Amino acid sequence: MPTLTDLVRDHTDLTEADLEWLHALVSDWQLLADLSFADLLLWVPLRSADALPADAMSRGGRGQRGALDTGATVPGWVAIAQMRPTTGPTAYPEDLVGKVVRTGRRGLIDVAWRERRIVREGDPEWGSGIPVREESIPVRRGAKVLGVIQRSTNLSSARTPSRLELTYLQSASDLATMISEGRFPVPGDEPNMVRSPRVGDGLMRLDRSGRVTYASPNAQSAYRRLGYPADLVGEALGQVTADLCDTGEPMEEALSVVLSGRAPREVEVESRGSIMQLRTIPLVVGGTRIGAIVLCRDVTELRWRDRELLTKDATIREIHHRVKNNLQTVAALLRLQARRLQIPEGRAALDEAVRRVGSIAIVHETLSHTPDELIDFDDIADRVITMAAEVSTPETKVTPKRTGSFGVLPAEVATPLAMALTELLQNALEHGLVSRFGTLEVVAHRYGEGEVRERGGVAVWGEWPAAGDHESRETPEVGEEPTGRRLVTVVADDGVGLPADFDVESSDSLGLQIVRTLIVGELGGRLDFRPRPGGGTEVVVDVPLDNHRPRT
Repeated sequence: MPTLTDLVRDHTDLTEADLEWLHALVSDWQLLADLSFADLLLWVPLRSADALPADAMSRGGRGQRGALDTGATVPGWVAIAQMRPTTGPTAYPEDLVGKVVRTGRRGLIDVAWRERRIVREGDPEWGSGIPVREESIPVRRGAKVLGVIQRSTNLSSARTPSRLELTYLQSASDLATMISEGRFPVPGDEPNMVRSPRVGDGLMRLDRSGRVTYASPNAQSAYRRLGYPADLVGEALGQVTADLCDTGEPMEEALSVVLSGRAPREVEVESRGSIMQLRTIPLVVGGTRIGAIVLCRDVTELRWRDRELLTKDATIREIHHRVKNNLQTVAALLRLQARRLQIPEGRAALDEAVRRVGSIAIVHETLSHTPDELIDFDDIADRVITMAAEVSTPETKVTPKRTGSFGVLPAEVATPLAMALTELLQNALEHGLVSRFGTLEVVAHRYGEGEVRERGGVAVWGEWPAAGDHESRETPEVGEEPTGRRLVTVVADDGVGLPADFDVESSDSLGLQIVRTLIVGELGGRLDFRPRPGGGTEVVVDVPLDNHRPRT
């Protein structure tokens, strides 16, 4: 289904500023639909007739943009948005967005456009088997009319309206007038809460002085939970709310102003353990402020849940921070022990342990600064690469580098991958590039999220070795294609290359055994050691991202 933006740009002469106004209107017109107990359909005029082909009514051709003139006859209308009420039955169960009609097929729309006024004349229509009352509201921005809202009320369940329904309808009428005068949506008034209160959550109507003329049962109940047991009608809402929330601590100065109906805004108030979200919409008709609508919603459970999550997140981050500190302490102790050893093999083993502990500490340090268990692994990879370069021997003149991006990874992938990357880099420096100049590159590519054949001269996702070539048991079968989202990492060097009899499974290298355990056993990935074209070695690590559980 085309979006509002697509329909406006493809079928109309409206400008980008007009489009932004319509977006603001549509983002907030659920309020009008609920107050009206009616469906809303937004129609905008098609391009000028002289810019449209003869069959444009059916296919919506493109034309030159021009100024909208409500005095001119438009060729037709296109429906760009639709909203159904949550407070009553719908008049149009079918989707009408994208529908194109000629001028004259919707008489009330033509009149509202031409005369720039709300049109309520006419008898109920019975086209779909139910009585529907139609009204048309011109949508105005400044001096320009952008389109017309068709408001359709299903009259099949009509009955004597209650005081709540009469208040809703009067408020809807005032909002419709504001739309026709270009006063709603209020410029710059964008709801900043995750979810603004709706009509059914609780509604209060204020007069010009900010006193409550009507409070819905839900609104009255919300204030009782805040600690106000009396009827709100006749009370100054701003003062009542300020008194309820007076805890002796600094309070927002604008609270009483906002809740008196003089400014459009959303606020949250808290009292006696209850939290309520309030939104004020001043009603300005004919240039005069006649009162305001205040929507309210009890968000106590939602906010307490948010606070619990924040506390949990803070606790998890603190745990990661302490784990990182403990790992750094262990690494420091291992370094002290290594300095005291006189046996070179023992000192080298402890140095390797320090590097392994350090790679895990880097992951926990990153996790201690993130609100969730997702990590931008590029930073970790760069630090691991730098750490490998720093501990290389002076005779090895190699500057490792990274090509491509690892992207964001879950912690359960990041920790073993950081350790495996540390081992592979160290193995390349100690065996492939020992006492020589050379290049060492880490190439990363997320397979399944865009294809990259080659980066920096290294095949990121090349063909796996065919039968007869060197291959490990973890490589795919010939012609096998990887499926799903995968992270493919290549550690490539131009060193001495692999021994003729090399076999990763039978290798007695502890580092390679660790890598195989982490990649194959823990991450369910695949590992391949192969000669690099032009000399050297490539190690390909292929890790699935759709399922992070270890293989069983």
